[in-house]
Amino acid sequence: MLTGKQKRYLRSLAETQPALFQIGKDGLSDNLIMTVNNAFNTRELVKVKLLQSVADDPKEIGFDLAMYTHSELVQIIGRTILLYKKGKKPEIILP
Repeated sequence: MLTGKQKRYLRSLAETQPALFQIGKDGLSDNLIMTVNNAFNTRELVKVKLLQSVADDPKEIGFDLAMYTHSELVQIIGRTILLYKKGKKPEIILP
């Protein structure tokens, strides 16, 4: 579980990063979950953008995506979800 200080730090790192994935009208698919999970092999912080065509609640999708990828939900701002998963060789040193 991340502390508030750790979440703030991760948010500051992700501020300038573009979203790696976009969720469209199909919503949360098995393929997307697998792709996001694979992204955690090379990075610890993943940003996902929900397109306007997604009818589901961003919070619900964020919680589900974090659960399925075994990652931590750092932030949901508007239609952007930020996830963190500690790597085998951590590159991000949390405060």
